Amino acid sequence: MQGKFSIKQFNQRFPEDATCLEEIKQLRFGDTLTCPKCQKDNKFYRVAGRSAYACSFCGHHIYPLKGSIFDHSSTELKLWFYAVYLMAQTRAGISAKQLERELGVTYKTAWRIFSQIRKLMATDGNILTGDVEIDEAYFHPNPQKRTTAKSHNSQVVFGMVERKGRAVVRHVKSSGVRVLSQEINKAINSNATIYSDTHQSYRHLTKAGYIHLTINHTLEEYVSGDRHTQNVENLWSNIKRGITGVYRHVDPKYLQTYVDEYAFRYSHRQTPKYMFDLILSNIAK
Repeated sequence: MQGKFSIKQFNQRFPEDATCLEEIKQLRFGDTLTCPKCQKDNKFYRVAGRSAYACSFCGHHIYPLKGSIFDHSSTELKLWFYAVYLMAQTRAGISAKQLERELGVTYKTAWRIFSQIRKLMATDGNILTGDVEIDEAYFHPNPQKRTTAKSHNSQVVFGMVERKGRAVVRHVKSSGVRVLSQEINKAINSNATIYSDTHQSYRHLTKAGYIHLTINHTLEEYVSGDRHTQNVENLWSNIKRGITGVYRHVDPKYLQTYVDEYAFRYSHRQTPKYMFDLILSNIAK
């Protein structure tokens, strides 16, 4: 999609909660669906004063918010949608403190809203193919107090990036061969060509059946023809800048959701669709 999704366009599409609810209903059910009660293909019409739609034949109700991130929330749907909009409009992320100011809600509510939206940005589970770069990185829970790249409380994050494609990032317990090989087997097609540095945990890849090409960073070798890991290193740069500059502190138990956010943006950076719509469409999944 050419250009940015402007705030004016957002307000025109979603002027009130009712239009937001209709969007969710369309994403989850479409115009017509088979009624669970009468088993007829019917249109469902909005029930006045409720977040429900009724079957035009038997009157059975469906609830588009049920089971979604909006379920049991007292926050207006328009504010939820605006939070998705803000999340989609930035490459570096936006803090819950800023969302608190933007929406006029409590910090606890703002933090919960962003936590729920990040669930919509989790990896889709599709297998990476073609040329894939891999690398491990180390994140300190509080980047402002970080002393060394691999301090005793650093968290290990493993990245796998298709060239000109998608990214999968995993918060793992270590950079050992057993841990990383499991992640590689789950996320990368066996016919892929893998590019990495000379980390010892990657030495088994050729025996495992992958085409494996390396670059030796210890010898200050960074690019040699097609052999490089510049794409995954660029992803690390984006994540570290965002966490250091925007979030400041990330609890290790939530680190996976934060890296999912950046991997989602990277994976869809060239998709011909607004990032807002990409995030929102995952409600249907």
